[in-house]
Amino acid sequence: MLDNLRPIDNKKVIGRGTWYDKAADELIKREKKLKRSLDKMRTESGLGASGYPHIGSIGDALRNYGITLALQARGYESEYIAFADDKDGLRKVPAGMPEELEQYLGFSVAQIPDLFGDCHFSFGEHMSSLLKEALDMNGVVYTPMSAYQTYKDGVLDDEIITLLDNKENVGKIIKRVTGQDKYIDNLPYFVVCENCGKIYTTYAHDYNSQTHTVQYECRGMEVKGRWQEGCGHKGEVDVLSGNGKLPWKVEFGARWHALDIRFEAYGKDIADSVYVNDAICREIFDWEPPMHVQYEMFLDKGGKKISKSAGNVFTPQVWYRYGSMQSLNLLIYKRFGGTKSGAGDDIPPHMDELDELEDIYFGNRKVKDQKEYYKLTGLYEYSHLLNPPTEPEAHVPFNLMVNLAKVAPPGNEAKFMKAKLEDYGYLNETDRGIDERITRTLNWIRDIDSEKSEPIELTDVQRQVVKGIINELMKAEDVEAYQASIFNIAKVLDLKARDVFPVVYRILLGKDRGPRFGPYVGLVGKESVIASLKAAL
Repeated sequence: MLDNLRPIDNKKVIGRGTWYDKAADELIKREKKLKRSLDKMRTESGLGASGYPHIGSIGDALRNYGITLALQARGYESEYIAFADDKDGLRKVPAGMPEELEQYLGFSVAQIPDLFGDCHFSFGEHMSSLLKEALDMNGVVYTPMSAYQTYKDGVLDDEIITLLDNKENVGKIIKRVTGQDKYIDNLPYFVVCENCGKIYTTYAHDYNSQTHTVQYECRGMEVKGRWQEGCGHKGEVDVLSGNGKLPWKVEFGARWHALDIRFEAYGKDIADSVYVNDAICREIFDWEPPMHVQYEMFLDKGGKKISKSAGNVFTPQVWYRYGSMQSLNLLIYKRFGGTKSGAGDDIPPHMDELDELEDIYFGNRKVKDQKEYYKLTGLYEYSHLLNPPTEPEAHVPFNLMVNLAKVAPPGNEAKFMKAKLEDYGYLNETDRGIDERITRTLNWIRDIDSEKSEPIELTDVQRQVVKGIINELMKAEDVEAYQASIFNIAKVLDLKARDVFPVVYRILLGKDRGPRFGPYVGLVGKESVIASLKAAL
């Protein structure tokens, strides 16, 4: 995978010069200080299995995989584990899901049948497979694991025994760190009721350390503000049988310890769970927990957290329909911790930004500051999962592609678009990747009403500029006259042309600069450009 990487000849640069390289360097130093083996350093993230995965879900996976890549680039063996949390119970029916799921509230998602064609072992496996499919499409190398299978295979048996043997201390740690006193009296173990099949309605008590069994009652429990009724069954279960699970307050720690995880980034929403599991690792397992880094959550365009249960989900597969895998990777990798939005509007700027990084990487655009150069080229490499291409693709601004698609004759769009791009020199250097770009653009036109994009706010002077250019274009007959229209209006309004171009390009291309205006108008058509300028008014 790392064969295409260029050597870094600056000793002041760590790794490829990105945040991930610095974090991996910190991790290596930490593990050496702890005197732990560096033979294989594992990273991990959980894969939700209770609803459709969104780009926040793949963001969680890619962040942790990025550390594995950085370790590998430094010459260390590292493995990324994608752990499906399919032993968790269904707490509510996610928006957009079949109403049939209502009858399975409280059941482990691994024990709910696949309601989408019976193509997987369970509902949970079907949901987690969607994220694994996106990882596969992207070329992420991972080791898949399932909570259901992990408990069944006894991977966590030693940790379960240790936790229950130290149940009093576990309860005190949870209360100290989270303020929750639930586990002072209750055992940190959820049994799957042998009568009704629910998992969150049971209360385990009276642990027998000789037989590793617990007594339990299916009493019922309030989950997500809603009471889930128990069936009243009382019974006994072997905690090593796989017929139950640990609560999140201790399960992460058990998993980290059993799998020897050295790094796991986490979202701000589960910070309390991470804090208490770190304490469990140190005080119960006498083991230093993984290195962590916290990040903010993905938000939708309304500023709300993207959530499976809320239904405001934008999946990786949807992004891949309109943008490249690498453009989504760029969204994830370019800023680790801050809040990100996840919607179709984010695709065009990230496609164009990836092209700009590619220009820098292949020397077609210069960056004077060497440190910044390595950071940007490193970001490009991580966007390609450290397997960058050996030559650049054809670069065409996303909005230009959209405008071409709008004026293309129905049924002959791809041929028309490619011919136009060839006529105006966009494919002079290479046409590599252009077919994929055309396909994604046509998907965008068919699926998304681009005319509904947010209007650009223009000042009074900018409105005069736009009106003047419209009038000039209506009189112009050729490419030279189209180009001259900008300079003519700048002169009439006593402006500099460099102040006029960004206004026009923001309307037409969504960014401050673009191709020469005259040839651009000739490429997409005068009428189309005039229509776009009028729409901005």
